[in-house]
Amino acid sequence: MKRLSSFAVKDFRAQLRQLVLTGVAIAVGVAFLVLSVGGSGALVQFYSQSATVEVGDADLQAVPDSERGLPKEAAARAGEVASVTRVSERVLGAGKVVGSSGRRLLDDRAVVTSIAADAKLRWQRLDGGRWPQGPDEAALDRGTAERLGAQPGDTVRLVKPDGKAAGVKLTGLLDTSSSTTLGSQAAIGVPYEAMKTYATGLTTTQIDMDIREGADASAVAKAVKKALDGNASVVTHATAVDNAEQESRKLYLVVLSAALSFVVIAMAVARMVVTNTFSVVLAQRARQLALLRCIGADRDQVRRIIRGQGLMLGVLASATGLAAGGAACVLGTSLLRTFADLGPVKISLLPHWITFVLAGLFGALLTLWAVRKPAKAAAAVPPVAALAQSGSAMLPEPGRKAVRQTFSVLLLIFGVYMLTVGLFRDSIPLVDVTIGAICSFFAVLRFAQHLLPPLVGLLGFPARRWLGTTGKLATQQLRSNARRTSAAASAMLVGVTVAVSAVTAIGATSGGMESMMSAGQPAVFTLNASDRKVPAGAVESLRRQPELAVTPVRAAHLTVNGHNSLVIAAAPAQFKEDAKGVPEARSLKDGQALTETARGSVTVAGTRLAAGSGHSRWLHTLLPGADMYVTEATLDRLAPGATTVAAVWLDPADGSDHDAARKALDRALSDYPHIRVSDAAAELNSVRQLLDRMLLVVTTLLGFSMAIAALGVAATLMLAVEERTREFGMLRAIGMAGRQLREMLTLESVLLALTGAVAGTVLGLVYGVLAVRSILGGSPLTLLASSDGTALTVLGILAATVLTGIAASVLPARRVRRMAVVDALHTSG
Repeated sequence: MKRLSSFAVKDFRAQLRQLVLTGVAIAVGVAFLVLSVGGSGALVQFYSQSATVEVGDADLQAVPDSERGLPKEAAARAGEVASVTRVSERVLGAGKVVGSSGRRLLDDRAVVTSIAADAKLRWQRLDGGRWPQGPDEAALDRGTAERLGAQPGDTVRLVKPDGKAAGVKLTGLLDTSSSTTLGSQAAIGVPYEAMKTYATGLTTTQIDMDIREGADASAVAKAVKKALDGNASVVTHATAVDNAEQESRKLYLVVLSAALSFVVIAMAVARMVVTNTFSVVLAQRARQLALLRCIGADRDQVRRIIRGQGLMLGVLASATGLAAGGAACVLGTSLLRTFADLGPVKISLLPHWITFVLAGLFGALLTLWAVRKPAKAAAAVPPVAALAQSGSAMLPEPGRKAVRQTFSVLLLIFGVYMLTVGLFRDSIPLVDVTIGAICSFFAVLRFAQHLLPPLVGLLGFPARRWLGTTGKLATQQLRSNARRTSAAASAMLVGVTVAVSAVTAIGATSGGMESMMSAGQPAVFTLNASDRKVPAGAVESLRRQPELAVTPVRAAHLTVNGHNSLVIAAAPAQFKEDAKGVPEARSLKDGQALTETARGSVTVAGTRLAAGSGHSRWLHTLLPGADMYVTEATLDRLAPGATTVAAVWLDPADGSDHDAARKALDRALSDYPHIRVSDAAAELNSVRQLLDRMLLVVTTLLGFSMAIAALGVAATLMLAVEERTREFGMLRAIGMAGRQLREMLTLESVLLALTGAVAGTVLGLVYGVLAVRSILGGSPLTLLASSDGTALTVLGILAATVLTGIAASVLPARRVRRMAVVDALHTSG
């Protein structure tokens, strides 16, 4: 046993040069695993510490137990409890900031937060200036202040609930960089007593309490809970911090699961690279393995030798990956702390030491698992193979060929069936498409030996025409060894398929969102007032703008079948023709109505109308809460002089564009800052920006898989150089220049990478479009044509693949260039 282990170590050292690139692939995968766990942990650290910061310094906190909120006069009751010295309510509301033009700074409302008078009970953070103290003072978040061009000491205008703007002194800037409550929108801080002056929709989120020094916090918490009749949860500061951290741990599981899914893809590619490399190396050593059998080694011993070498490679590569991943985490942490403004939050990308242990074990065991199949095939080499002059191109696959092919065919049929079912099934079609894509993809991988070599010939056709002999030799070499070619190209196939699927799905979703939002919105802009009463002056001001097409929505509360209901009417002539509900509204006649559920006829204010049901979406789009839609003439007859303009829909007029219409809208509403304007184009742009960021993250993470696949291509070429040394010597001897040999190797590398990329692109486009179609519907070709930037991104992936192939050929070509012709001709391999 000792001699066997010694031989395995010596043989591994002799073969280490051939396995270097494969080890690098494992190291990259392990480093990616460390970075993924560290990055996920850092993100959760940010949210955890942000939540902890927002807990504040209060000794006790009371939060509502249900959606009903805290009981009335909860703060007063808590303040009457013995040992409670100070009490402050955390109140949030909605407010508006007015810019220099008189319009609100943002279309979305700003969040207004109450500033406690007691410093210990303040949970917000100040980034400059001082805290507001009087009713005519306020603080803004830094981003909003910069957009206003305001600094502490300046006067800014806040909109009161009655719609009038009031000037207040800007005393300080709120630091919302680490706030989960205030960080996502404009924030206004005013003293607690001024909340009703500048905010609507006031909600007490919790009550902060300070207790007498030396008092038992747990006992006081129980007393406060009793004073609130048990309708609130009262916790100590330590418990509040623990609760915040517990929520972050749940987030950690979600983020980590998403990150590890990309790690699994990368490590699956790495496993394919290891399996292919060992298969080639062992095939080249078939004669040596047969000699081992001749001198008495049995199959189990041969398998143990190879598995031991795989384990040694996995340990060395994993250790390298751990070192690289740890160094990258330390560097990233240093950069974040130097350049990122995270306030009091301190995060580290360096994961727990257990992560390093598990990542190392995973890398080593994955390598051991990857060599299992080559080891089994190598152990089956008979002793008589020692008589052969050299190793075969590839080892025979273990197992029965008929069984493997039957299973592959069944897997492909099932996958195609599930994809078909997902296209026409109403319930959870995305699940069916996902299962079908996974099954059909694995079937394609099993048939890669038959599918990819013909694709190599097709892609190599231009090379054969343009490069002559060099192109012919490169293409012929790849096609002559179908198993090796398919094994090397399959690694690239996996990475590109997943990348293109994600790119296509995100791009098609982005493109489909525009048509979906266009179909759901009858106009680009919608205008609402908080009391559903748009002033007549605002409507007239809008009508005077030639850049706008204005459609008011009038409403009246009427009795419908004995129930008080909201009936609306509008002139649909200027609505978008392709918006859902518009054709029905245009064809509606006087005396008819569109409702949610009523059929046949309804009685409205004593008048009988013919009713059509199933129009809830149209009603909710025009005016949320509406129960019935009628023509304007019908509404005038039902409620003469009793209607109000509840909303206004606006589109750019003929000859105008979105930007001009938006400027005209702001100009018309300069005297009505309390009116809220929703911009469908701006909302669509926000969604697109989110999808673009998602696309950037996905392509970056999948880049690791493509890098590992590139290492597999390079490893295959390096092994081919070892095996074809005599061939290269013969080619040089008969007149082929060294430059032509390098061109041939480069072309082989590019064809290998490009074959996997092209096949992956086709599969990725199919899977991505089918996934989006299962959600949004529509024609696959239409979805693909409407996908934003998908074509450019896919072309970028293919271009990156070509560059990857060129880079992968550098080391093999360099070795060929240094090869002496005489020595090459004397080589037996």
